[in-house]
Amino acid sequence: MRGIVVLVLAVFAVVLSVSPAQAAPDGTLRLTSTTVKIGDPITFSFSTPRPDAQNWVGLYQDPGNGPVNEEFVGPSTKWVYTPESSGTGSLPTEGLPAGDWIVYYLYNDGYTWLAQPVKLQLVASGPVSWVSSAFPLRNGQVGSDYSASVARLVRGNTAGLSFRKVSGPSWLTVSPGGTAGGTPTASGTITAGIEASNSTGSKATATVTIRVQASGAALVPELKVMSYNLWHGGTPVNGYRDKQLKFLLDRDVDVVGIQENEGTSAQALADALGWSYHQNSDVAILSRYPISATGSGTASVWAKVRLGTRSAVLWSAHLGYTPYGPYDACFGGMSVQQLMDRESRSGRTGQINSIISAMNTDLANSGSTPVFLVGDFNAPSHLDWTSANSHCGYGQVSWPTSTAPVNAGLTDSYRAAHPNPATAPGITWSPIYKTFTGGYGYDSHTGEPEPQDRIDFVYFKGALDVLSSEAVVEGDPALYPNHQNNAWTSDHAAVLTTFRIR
Repeated sequence: MRGIVVLVLAVFAVVLSVSPAQAAPDGTLRLTSTTVKIGDPITFSFSTPRPDAQNWVGLYQDPGNGPVNEEFVGPSTKWVYTPESSGTGSLPTEGLPAGDWIVYYLYNDGYTWLAQPVKLQLVASGPVSWVSSAFPLRNGQVGSDYSASVARLVRGNTAGLSFRKVSGPSWLTVSPGGTAGGTPTASGTITAGIEASNSTGSKATATVTIRVQASGAALVPELKVMSYNLWHGGTPVNGYRDKQLKFLLDRDVDVVGIQENEGTSAQALADALGWSYHQNSDVAILSRYPISATGSGTASVWAKVRLGTRSAVLWSAHLGYTPYGPYDACFGGMSVQQLMDRESRSGRTGQINSIISAMNTDLANSGSTPVFLVGDFNAPSHLDWTSANSHCGYGQVSWPTSTAPVNAGLTDSYRAAHPNPATAPGITWSPIYKTFTGGYGYDSHTGEPEPQDRIDFVYFKGALDVLSSEAVVEGDPALYPNHQNNAWTSDHAAVLTTFRIR
């Protein structure tokens, strides 16, 4: 996301005035109940000897992006000002996912604690249901121990939740705690039914599939790699977490490079899916298969993923968002040289060069260990802005964020699958912004058509074949500002590429 939708979140980005120097919390924060049904408000009382017009109470997922060390990590999910020295208040819970949450009472639009934070649990009511009724689990292999968890993919009233296998091969067992396991005895795709039931007798069954590879064969002969900007973690859309989970399961994704992680979204997704993750506050990697090594770089993180006896390295990047080249071109009418100067000023040119430099060893080893660079680059591609495919009257523009990866030997997987940008534009910005909403020095163009472009990418190098690559969304997203109930939880399209590993 390029920073167009800031809304009230911007108020949390910095401390706007001097607060007491990390004074010990001397106020109180009490919740009426530490267990709240989704849809009911979280009600609380508070008091402080340091009243301020911009004292506030914020709700965060736990563990999450709350100010654990009294410093900004990410924005709250819900918040309310509490200016009085004492009083009561409430926070809404509609559309939030069930699970562990934490409430902070904070000073003057900042992150200094006024009281000790209080943990609570949001619980769902109603019958048991699955996030998705049919989905694949990670691959298995004949003769090798297998294990995958489905324990946190059930919603509704989960009190006394228990699981059992209702159909499937004899080698597969399902524990009451929701772990599917065993030792596969034959190759092929198996199907099993897993029933979840709660203490009230509510039941629901999901169909799972497992692709079992022959002994000695590649565990993951085909790999699905995704670049996914979550858009503030997905929080602008109601019920975002379950929608994200269903999307990832239904698309049968293996590894995901995440942007706008909002603190710990990758961790929350991994916990629910039973997957592995590596993250910082903004970028992350989510993997169906184990992660064996991790690191961080300029505007990026990386992880080495074990795929049976093979491995692959994934880098996830999120480059600077302003100034934005298509606005400078389509609204500003700047020369190509001016566009390049502005790219450098944005920091993106330096960022991509630093990332490519940090990838040197991975690129050199890509013959044996494939490497991927995915992300929201906040800039178009020179493969799209060509003399044969005009954008706002421009011919060839050599955008540095795309020329640098290509010059380093990486291949743009979407363009490998769709060489003609005129017939397959692959737009990722934006499925919900079709009209420019202002800012970036171009307020006079507010209300004009939003320049649509491809700014999210899956690059690769190694012994790989591109089987397919698409810009994907869920459903037919309603446009901003009517996006709250979309099935799609982002303002970007994701990019999903399927590779055959040679």
